Amino acid sequence: MIKSNTIFSPADILLPKFADNPELMKKWAVIACDQFTSEPEYWEKCRELVGELPSAYNYIMPEAYLETDFESAHSNTIKKSMSNFDADSMQCLNGIIYVKRTLPNGSVRHGLVGKIDLEAYNYEKGSKSAVRATEATVIERIPPRSKIRAEATVELPHILILVDEQVGLFDAAEQITKSAKPIYDFDLMLGGGHIQGYFFDGENLDSIISKIVEYESSDKELKYAMGDGNHSLAAAKAHWESLKSQGAEMNHPARYALCELTALSDESLVFEPIYRIVKNCDINNFISCLESITSLTGDKQGVTLVANGTKRELYFTNPSHALTVGTLQNFIDDYIVNHPGVICDYIHGEESLEKLSDSPDTVGFLFDGMDKAELFPYVENYGALPRKTFSMGEAESKRYYLEMRKITE
Repeated sequence: MIKSNTIFSPADILLPKFADNPELMKKWAVIACDQFTSEPEYWEKCRELVGELPSAYNYIMPEAYLETDFESAHSNTIKKSMSNFDADSMQCLNGIIYVKRTLPNGSVRHGLVGKIDLEAYNYEKGSKSAVRATEATVIERIPPRSKIRAEATVELPHILILVDEQVGLFDAAEQITKSAKPIYDFDLMLGGGHIQGYFFDGENLDSIISKIVEYESSDKELKYAMGDGNHSLAAAKAHWESLKSQGAEMNHPARYALCELTALSDESLVFEPIYRIVKNCDINNFISCLESITSLTGDKQGVTLVANGTKRELYFTNPSHALTVGTLQNFIDDYIVNHPGVICDYIHGEESLEKLSDSPDTVGFLFDGMDKAELFPYVENYGALPRKTFSMGEAESKRYYLEMRKITE
């Protein structure tokens, strides 16, 4: 195998020994924990499907459970799963997995699963690191997540990292699959589409690594941009920095985080806006405050206000940010500061937003998203985007927890 000190590299990837069993894998793989946060019924269906079978569900905390009666019980499930984890019950593959994910809309997303070097990543504002956050990182969200990672024996990533490559990395991977069989091939639960994974080692791995070396050798300062899972990667970074301060060796497994790369140019990759919904508010007062900084006409920074089954177009008169989502978020943040008890949630999908906006004391916002071609130039020139600026596809298209990796010695 080619030896290289690349930022993205092969990993010791753990998969269930039943990876070739489609029915068992359908119950093993579970969608990212930050999806369907306002729809607990999705997670109830997930729990019922899993039952007593082995599943990634038992290792992750759905955010829909936070501050509910389910949180404590499921926390105990996770702790039990982590403490009883037996690597011998899994198969360990040292290399890279090429993923072909057929999304619910029929398009196919191509990815490479390996590990990213956290030494090359910095989530702080103004960072010039090779691996960089694309959205503002909420520092308060890192310590509790980092604590969870510190208590974990394994990681399951929903981290998706974007590459803006012109070296044919994914073309090379696709060519290899023409003479290979997938190590897993199954339908994902609850409308998640279909997924195949091809394991690369030996000469096949060498060809992929050579492309990675070529890509990372480019003059671009920004090599890897966060797509999904920014706070998960930030928590991994914080945990690694803590271990280093305690004298951990530089080859400690926690120096790295398992992730999936995908090309920004991938035809399946569509940037969808993450909509805003404001709850527990006096609708009339909220709209009155909003009307003071908006007008009914305009040619930029427009939003659609959704409340009580009606919609209205409004345009910010003096935008406070270069992006519509940034101006809107600034307004919402200021309103929440002055109105205790009001909360903001982030919603994937127009249909879900409209449904949730029918609730009492609730206002929703629809708006246009950014073009994906703008991502790398924006981050390089201005830094991170406002938090929750974009999502790569609808909720059902998000990454599923599937592969695992040990993060303890």
